[in-house]
Amino acid sequence: MAATTTPWGDASAILAAAGIEEDTSYYREFTGEDEKAVLTVAMRIQEGWERNDADFFAETFAENGSLLMKDDQLTSREQIREYMKAGFEGFFKGARVRGYPLAVKFLSDDTAMVISQGGILLEGETETAPERQVRVTWVIVKDGGSLKLLSHQTSPIRG
Repeated sequence: MAATTTPWGDASAILAAAGIEEDTSYYREFTGEDEKAVLTVAMRIQEGWERNDADFFAETFAENGSLLMKDDQLTSREQIREYMKAGFEGFFKGARVRGYPLAVKFLSDDTAMVISQGGILLEGETETAPERQVRVTWVIVKDGGSLKLLSHQTSPIRG
């Protein structure tokens, strides 16, 4: 079957280029080709956690990308890289994230928003502790032929 290229790209090709095995169950009901392409950004972030790789994680962001992690507002790819490097060497060593999309909205020809739910699993955990369950707002942009994360903001669900 030939790959389908859409304005947002081909999800399978995007993931293959990043060295990620496609998990089609992640898409849930968001099976439109553009929706799947946009959701590869979240899947790349999840893979960065899986690898505990700050460089891989940070490269998913736009140069001026923003990440709100706990009470820390990071406002550049380099700040994000340094924060995650310290985290993966410290408290987040061996941690990973799991989540799933709740909404995908296209705001313009080059901007999309995803709402997801999930959380951080510390090393050895099989379920996310209630205090680490979050809702996430993702702003995803087309950036020089690839999809980048412009903003990632989390809010605790409970805790």
